[in-house]
Amino acid sequence: MQIKNLTTLTAKTNFIDLFNEVSPLNLECGINLHNIKAAYQTYGELNSEGSNAVLICHALTGNAHAAGFIEEEEYDNQSRPDLLNKYLKMFKGKPGWWDDVIGPGKIFDTNKYFVICSNVLGSCYGTTGPVSINPQNNKPYQADFPKVTVRDIVKVQKELIDKLGVNKIKTISGGSLGGMQVLEWAVMYPEIVESIIPIATSARHSAWAIGIGEIERQAITNDPEWKNGYYKKQPEKGLALARKIAMLTYRTMPSMEEKFARQLTDHKDFFDDENNFQINSYLDYQGDKLVKRFDANTYITLANIMDYHDISFNRGNIDDVLKSIKAKTLSIGIDSDLLYPVEEQKFIAEKITNAKYAEIKSIHGHDAFLIEFEQLNKIITPFLAEL
Repeated sequence: MQIKNLTTLTAKTNFIDLFNEVSPLNLECGINLHNIKAAYQTYGELNSEGSNAVLICHALTGNAHAAGFIEEEEYDNQSRPDLLNKYLKMFKGKPGWWDDVIGPGKIFDTNKYFVICSNVLGSCYGTTGPVSINPQNNKPYQADFPKVTVRDIVKVQKELIDKLGVNKIKTISGGSLGGMQVLEWAVMYPEIVESIIPIATSARHSAWAIGIGEIERQAITNDPEWKNGYYKKQPEKGLALARKIAMLTYRTMPSMEEKFARQLTDHKDFFDDENNFQINSYLDYQGDKLVKRFDANTYITLANIMDYHDISFNRGNIDDVLKSIKAKTLSIGIDSDLLYPVEEQKFIAEKITNAKYAEIKSIHGHDAFLIEFEQLNKIITPFLAEL
């Protein structure tokens, strides 16, 4: 099967209200959160039994726009700033972040599956998070947004799919933070999850990954505009620096050498102060681009969520928790991943009884799950065929 390069899908972000005052979401931190708004997109049709659903989970700065083109302007009227609209304007005419694998005839075939992708709790693209209006004071939550975990995210997703009429999930897949959600789904709701495909993720966040996240957080909080999280002006320099740090962990030395080597942006004079290495210019571009579409409190909230991730927390031994997973599992690693080394995905596959391990070969590091679509096709398609 060939992966099609051109999407045939139209994408639209939908909104749904979940967890009212009578039945609030009991967060793991002990706080109750109600009147949660969830933003999501769907592709394909749900069958009459509600049994052909596929759930796609996004990574740190991702959103519900996993596939297709958004044709109409979209707004998030309950958040300030409206970053959903800013994202749309920046990515107008561009397909979703996993469009190469979602659609008719693709890995997650929308002629066969009802594919769902929701923006996670704590994000800034339509689902309740730090930029959302706090009903208690009619201002954005900012630093007052409560501590959230991956389990809290999954509870919101479960409420969403219940409202959509989903009774069974054929498979759940996602990379990085998305993969953490995948694992929690298998532990929390084994009765409805048929299979899982966690990619480039871990069963619990390592000291290495936590340390990197802390440097990114400090880049933001050391910005003079941070104001303890109650800023009027976005701490742009800090947020941009956090993104630059992250970008280096998402790729590898060979990947950067292949793309940039020691090339300069201007070849006139090596010692000209106005000159710059292309890699530096690239990082500046990535930092500036994120600042235009993201929020500093949201970045810290999601980075913390990843650090809190540990599927054995309050459950016992991590080996036993993984062994308790009954869903058929395909754990995918990336041979050059610096952030989540393959040992972590192999560990997941070794401990889950009904699991296989597969590996993407790439020089592109952690980001390979967003790049190596032909390899994903060869790995995932046979797995889905066996369901």
